[in-house]
Amino acid sequence: MTDRTFSPLDRLLGEIDRSIRVLAAPTRPGRASPAGAGVDAGLSPVERAESARLMRVNHSGEIAAQALYQGQALTARDPAVSLAMRQAAAEEIDHLAWCAARLDELHARPSLFNPLWYAGSFAIGAVAGAFGDRTSLGFIAETEKQVEAHLRGHLDRLPTADLRSRAIVDQMTHDEAAHGAHAESLGANQLPFLIRWAMRLTSRVMTRSSYWL
Repeated sequence: MTDRTFSPLDRLLGEIDRSIRVLAAPTRPGRASPAGAGVDAGLSPVERAESARLMRVNHSGEIAAQALYQGQALTARDPAVSLAMRQAAAEEIDHLAWCAARLDELHARPSLFNPLWYAGSFAIGAVAGAFGDRTSLGFIAETEKQVEAHLRGHLDRLPTADLRSRAIVDQMTHDEAAHGAHAESLGANQLPFLIRWAMRLTSRVMTRSSYWL
């Protein structure tokens, strides 16, 4: 039996299906949530609102991560790199599911901008992949470095009493560091300063928008 060759239309329909599943369908994590079982205790209304806003930002970040990895996998030239991108996206599904579940617990909704973040991140990933695998890997390494710093900042801002959110963010921080290290081990090129600066600026726009909406 020969492997099936997918047409451009097949691949387009596949990406549309993935986007719908990420944006609309319930996600099923491969790992149990670090938050564990139990209920919140000791959170004031103000603390609960702050936790909800921060976890909404993190949920949007995971939406963008799914799109970024899928876009890069689509244009990767080395099958091994494409597989690594899709495997990383699968691992990030855990983060997406954990954040979505935590938002439900906090009686909060996802960001209204998530479809925009998905579309924009997918396009950025596809373009990065088109510049070559080492550049694409460099983009992943830099993204994960910035995300790790962002999550550590959230650990400083989350209410001390919100142990459930803090456990999720802490595990995500460790996972993102591992993803970045893996990209570097595959031969990532360091990105020019201007691109790294533009990435930080784009991230700032996304996080501030998702914090409120």
